[in-house]
Amino acid sequence: MRIEHIAMWTNQLEQMREFYVRYFHAKAGSKYQNTAKHFESYFISFSSGARLELMSGPDLCEVKNENGEPSVGYTHVSYACGSEAGVDELIERMRKDGYRVEDGPRHTGDGYYEGVVLDPDGNRIEITV
Repeated sequence: MRIEHIAMWTNQLEQMREFYVRYFHAKAGSKYQNTAKHFESYFISFSSGARLELMSGPDLCEVKNENGEPSVGYTHVSYACGSEAGVDELIERMRKDGYRVEDGPRHTGDGYYEGVVLDPDGNRIEITV
């Protein structure tokens, strides 16, 4: 058994597609549109075989935690880039492009070398070796 894909809703479909393609060397499939439901999506494929479905539709509400405290549910998606230098380079590139770096890069207590960046929707993206 394997996870086939992970999906996330967004109000910024094109910006999110560009983010994952640009920074994670992913490939975006063709845009799917269901005009009856006002639904659009892209499947984003990564070289490892993992896929992310970005979905957009009407009436999406934003979930905000005003205090910045963790909430129940998925907390982040983690991408491995192969080396500490790769983590450093990608985090710095994203920082220069205006994305918010939440943490790191750093060595964690459980032995990872990682940094955390927010994507255009504010989702936590962990970048590790």
